[in-house]
Amino acid sequence: VQLQASGGGLVQAGGSLRLSCAASGFTFDGYSIGWFRQAPGKEREGVSCISTVNGYAYYTDSVKGRFTISSNNAKNTEYLQMSSLKPEDTAVYYCAADFLHCSNLFLEEVRTTFGSWGQGTLVTVSS
Repeated sequence: VQLQASGGGLVQAGGSLRLSCAASGFTFDGYSIGWFRQAPGKEREGVSCISTVNGYAYYTDSVKGRFTISSNNAKNTEYLQMSSLKPEDTAVYYCAADFLHCSNLFLEEVRTTFGSWGQGTLVTVSS
């Protein structure tokens, strides 16, 4: 399972960015895809996930109402639209996939067990 996150950059607080997650070597069908982030000096945390089976999406409280996750199965790509960005959103963002159902348990389980983290994409939000 190889996933590549892209689309990060520098943005002012209140701004927006769209991250992309592209898969290689497998198709998204049947997977849940999740976004995770790791800020300097902090543990990696789950942000959001989406089921490619039924489109169900889950968001952690800190991003609910500001981030929107979506999946284009035909392109084998998943997106994280981030709006109203805050300095505390600054982190390296990663994507991961698993057959577990999208939920807070998915984010916790994958956060600790996923073994194919890519390089991620850096999001920096200036105040």
